Amino acid sequence: MKQIISVLSGIVCAAALLTAPVQADQVKAGDLVISQAWSRATPGGAKVGGGYLTIENKGTTADKLVGVTGDISDKIEVHEMSMTNGVMKMRPVEGGLTIDPGKSVKFAPNGYHLMIMDLKAPLKQGEKVPLTLQFERAGKVTVTFDVEGIGAMGPAGGGMKMAPGMKM
Repeated sequence: MKQIISVLSGIVCAAALLTAPVQADQVKAGDLVISQAWSRATPGGAKVGGGYLTIENKGTTADKLVGVTGDISDKIEVHEMSMTNGVMKMRPVEGGLTIDPGKSVKFAPNGYHLMIMDLKAPLKQGEKVPLTLQFERAGKVTVTFDVEGIGAMGPAGGGMKMAPGMKM
């Protein structure tokens, strides 16, 4: 019986690895490396979505994200969420977002994010959504965002969750 359970556990683990979502690829633009681009699915009728990613500057000169465009919406802005005296505030980042040399900027829920307004259609889990980022130095770069589930807190593929009691 132990052998059967062991074999079944192995099959389940192998199947999970083969069917695990693949993260969006890294995109290089000049000295910038853009990775982990993802978004959340939106409920039908929702007109606002968010985009998340990491931008790393491997160069010796700062660059600045000055705009974002995409066919899914006519208006996409860089926003920042912050807590001030226990109150969460969200505001657009005016004048662009600087990525200093040797530094990374992570866009994530409750921090910097792309605010995708007036969505033309809902974002559906499993879709891949191209957005074009405009940088002062690196120019225009198209990045594909993986659409995760509605309540996702990060990109898929960051680790596999096993059923309770199962071991690899």
